[in-house]
Amino acid sequence: MLKEFREFIAKGNVMDMAVGIIIGAAFTAIVTSLVDDLINPIIGLFTGGIDFSNQFVVLSGEGNFASLEAAREAGAAVFAYGSFLMAVLNFLIVAWVVFLLVKAVNRIKAAAVTEPEAAPEEPAGPSELDVLIEIRDRLKA
Repeated sequence: MLKEFREFIAKGNVMDMAVGIIIGAAFTAIVTSLVDDLINPIIGLFTGGIDFSNQFVVLSGEGNFASLEAAREAGAAVFAYGSFLMAVLNFLIVAWVVFLLVKAVNRIKAAAVTEPEAAPEEPAGPSELDVLIEIRDRLKA
């Protein structure tokens, strides 16, 4: 089993996957900042300053909390639908960017693939009509 694991790790695909995961983790931080620092304020302008990431419902019915963090620290059961909406928005942004990257890579790959040169056409032999004309001319002679 150890030998199979070593062969699996030695494959190039595993290294590509590891690099992808590392870049993905860094990209997630960028997308989170994009959503939190740029998109949420714009959404807040249109919704009257509502911060969706702090929207929640206390399920236990105990107390009023100023923020989701305060409710969680108090140990209250909360339904944090705002955090879920922000996670969905993060996912959609990441999915869109990945789609654009894959589309660009596919376009680059398609441009890099060169079509094989067509072999020069061999001269075609005489047509049937040419042969018949030649036979007729020889018979006349």
